[in-house]
Amino acid sequence: MGKELLNWEQGRWIGQTLEVPNGVCAVPGNDLDGPPEGLAYTEEVKAATDHLYPLVEDFIPEFEWPAYAPLVHAINVLKTQKNAVVLAHNYMTPDIFNLVGDYKGDSLGLAIEATKTPADIIVQGGVHFMAETSKILSPDKKVLIPSMRAGCSLASSITGADVRLIKQRYPGIPVVTYVNTSADVKAESDICCTSSNAVAIVESICAEWGVSKAIMLPDEFLAKNVARQTDIEIIAWHGRCEVHARFSAQDVRDMRDANPGVVVLAHPECPPEVVAESDFTGSTKAMSDYVGEHSPGKVILLTECSMSDNVAVANPTVDFVRPCNLCPHMKRITLENLYECLRDETNEVLVPEPMRSQAHTAVQKMIDVSFPKEKGYFDPKSPIKDIQVI
Repeated sequence: MGKELLNWEQGRWIGQTLEVPNGVCAVPGNDLDGPPEGLAYTEEVKAATDHLYPLVEDFIPEFEWPAYAPLVHAINVLKTQKNAVVLAHNYMTPDIFNLVGDYKGDSLGLAIEATKTPADIIVQGGVHFMAETSKILSPDKKVLIPSMRAGCSLASSITGADVRLIKQRYPGIPVVTYVNTSADVKAESDICCTSSNAVAIVESICAEWGVSKAIMLPDEFLAKNVARQTDIEIIAWHGRCEVHARFSAQDVRDMRDANPGVVVLAHPECPPEVVAESDFTGSTKAMSDYVGEHSPGKVILLTECSMSDNVAVANPTVDFVRPCNLCPHMKRITLENLYECLRDETNEVLVPEPMRSQAHTAVQKMIDVSFPKEKGYFDPKSPIKDIQVI
C-alpha cells in the first residue's frame, strides 16, 4: 500500500484515514507500520503526548496512537520554533481540534482571535475562505492552509462579478454577505454577517440605509431562516451548504422516533423545514454553548460530523446521537498535511490590495455591530416565508 493512495480522486479522507474505493483504509503517508518517515514514537514523544491522549481516546484506538503522537508532537514543537498558531474550526477532526489547535471555534471567531495573537504564522485548520478571512484581518501575518483544495460549496457558488451584477439589478438595496465567501465577494459587499449575527446585521444595515429590504448572499437557507425572524424583506441567492442541505425534516422525525426525548439542535444553514423540526437553532458556537449550558441527556447536532465529536469531549455526560453528514472539504485537512505545511511554510494564502482593504471594510463593519445575545438565535416555530431567490 504505497504513496499512490494519497490521492483524493481515489478515495476520501475520514480524519487521518484514507478510504478508497476497494474498501482499503490507511493512515496517510504510511505503510501501516508506523508514523510518517522521519518521525518516530520515541520515549520523548511518548512523554510529551501521553497527557493528550485522553482528549481523543474515544476516537483514536490506543493501538493507533503511536502513529498519531509523533505528528502531534512535531506540530506542537514547530509552532514554538516558528512562533505559529493553529486555528481549528469546529468541523476539524478531533485530533486536529483537540491536540494541535490553539484557537478553536467558528470561522469569524478564529479570524478575530488571529488578530490578537503575537504569532508570526497562522495555520488555518479549516477551508480556504477562512484562511482568506484571517489574511483580511491580519495582513501582516503569514497565513498558511494545509490544502489549497479545501474549498466550500457556498464560497464557490458566487463570485465578485456576480455581486456586481446583483448590485446593478437591485440598486439602493444593501448586500449582506455571509463570511462563508471568497475575498472578492466580501470586497463587493456592503457588510458581512455570520450565522450568529445575521438577523442583527440585516436589521442594522437596513436601519442605516433607511430601507426595508436586503440582499443576503450566498446561502439560500440561511437567508430564508433569517427572513422568518425579521420584518425585513430578504432577497436570497441560490447557494447551499452541501452538508446542511442534506438534512430533511423526515430525517429529524425518524431520529426522534428512534431516540425518544432527544434534543435536536440545528444549524441555520439547514432547510427551513428542518429548522422547524428542531428544538434550538443557532450557529456552531451557539449549539456548543447550548450543550454546555443545558447538559441535555441526549442530543443531536444537525451539522457537520466532527462538530459532535468535538463538543462531546467537553461534555462527557451528554449522549450524542451522531447523524453524519461529512464535509469532504474540511476533511482535506489532516495532521500530516498540516505538519508538512507548517514545516515547509507552503500554501501561503494571499489577498491582493485593494481587494483585501475593501473586504476588510465589510468584515470590520460587521464586527462593530453590537447586538443582544438572543438576536443570535432562531425561533424554530417562526412561520416559514416565501422569499425571492435569484
